[in-house]
Amino acid sequence: MATEKKSYPVVLKGELSEPPSRALWLVKWFLAIPHWIVLCFLFIAFTVLTIIAFFAILFTGRYPRGMFNFNVGVLRWGWRAFFYAFVLGTDKYPPFTLESVDYPADLQIEYPEKLKNWMVLVKWFLAIPHYAILGALVGWGYNYAAHTEYPFGGLMWVLVIIVAIVLLFTGKYHKDIFKLVIGIQRWSYRVTAYVGLMTDEYPHFRLWE
Repeated sequence: MATEKKSYPVVLKGELSEPPSRALWLVKWFLAIPHWIVLCFLFIAFTVLTIIAFFAILFTGRYPRGMFNFNVGVLRWGWRAFFYAFVLGTDKYPPFTLESVDYPADLQIEYPEKLKNWMVLVKWFLAIPHYAILGALVGWGYNYAAHTEYPFGGLMWVLVIIVAIVLLFTGKYHKDIFKLVIGIQRWSYRVTAYVGLMTDEYPHFRLWE
């Protein structure tokens, strides 16, 4: 009897809203500035709490639940803002909240009841193969500790530029390109959760679920 395959504990959602605006993407990065300001402080808190969680896991094998929920919320908020401003997947302005809400982009990370103490010491090293691949996919300006991306090259940004130009002239977002962009983001968030000590399950080397 076949056993059901267990899904990875990081689930990223991105749903393409149609029809997208042809030209709104020209100002989305600007409209999202309030989010970037808030997220700057949130990711500072994320980093501090991750350091505290490092020692908590090392000595107790547990990620404090409140800290975990907050850090997941920060990543979720960042994903919604990125989905709006750069993935261009929706014209719906993202909400200012850490909570999971009714929005085309969402992120869920399953809380681990128990983590292996010693793994906090080596996760950054074990993820090196992912760094090499994702460096080419999202650019070498990628910050794995706080899941922030910078437009320093990478396939992800080439795709976004293509999408923006095509959207401007045709009003259409090619679904295969969207699927690839979401796949890249899904992979990178799995690695972020792993390096961020949120799971012991090693990330998959694939773009899809």
